[in-house]
Amino acid sequence: QVQLVESGGGLVQAGGSLRLSCAVSGRTFSSLFMGWFRQAPGKEREFVAVISRSGITKYADSVKARFTISRDNARNTAYLQMDSLKPEDTAVYYCAGEAGLYTFPTNPDGYDYWGQGTQVTVSS
Repeated sequence: QVQLVESGGGLVQAGGSLRLSCAVSGRTFSSLFMGWFRQAPGKEREFVAVISRSGITKYADSVKARFTISRDNARNTAYLQMDSLKPEDTAVYYCAGEAGLYTFPTNPDGYDYWGQGTQVTVSS
């Protein structure tokens, strides 16, 4: 069974940085597109970033200049480096894996596997 576990969330002041990690087990990590999503209370789950098996990336416009998605296939881990954080970035952040039907999926329905989420809170 595929398992995804996020870590690295916490409380940070506006303008600060956090690095989220997503460890994957249960199948070949390098075969998956890996995405990051976030969801604030009362809001829809929204796309943040996605990275292909070979390292090609796409970002939501709201984070493109501030966040960086990466992956280390040897360590079966995906990352989200978040810089210049804003209060509106406050949300639960989820990592997700897509097993093969879609290309650079930005809709949550395109993903097959999900982590439990990690809370990111940015104070003003």
